[in-house]
Amino acid sequence: MNDKHVDIAGVVLRDDVGRYLLVQEKKQKAYGLWNLPAGWVDDNESISDAAVREAREETGLNVQIIGDKPINTEELPGIHRTLYAYHAKIVSGELKVQEDEILAAGWFTLPEIQDLNERKQIRAQWVVDSIVAVEKLA
Repeated sequence: MNDKHVDIAGVVLRDDVGRYLLVQEKKQKAYGLWNLPAGWVDDNESISDAAVREAREETGLNVQIIGDKPINTEELPGIHRTLYAYHAKIVSGELKVQEDEILAAGWFTLPEIQDLNERKQIRAQWVVDSIVAVEKLA
């Protein structure tokens, strides 16, 4: 068992019509489940820089963090993980998934995301909670 603590950073991207970008990972344990663009924070990398990097790697989009703090943080002590979600905006690029890691990407309204969550098609409650936090800012 690996006891090393791992930070995971992601972004919540909302378009001009109120839809949110989600991705489906190819990882076996999360195969086909919708998630925020997110990934592990590398050594000597800030959490916010990791969120920006992961968004670019997974979606092809260059994003900028809005605000100076995460909009949602969740501790997963049993598996030594901390999840950080940042509100971000797209500054350039075109949506193009990293095919070796990501199955699909799509834009969803909050009701569609809540429906996906009820059908157990969202990777974790952290995804929905992070989107709701951004929705409250809109």
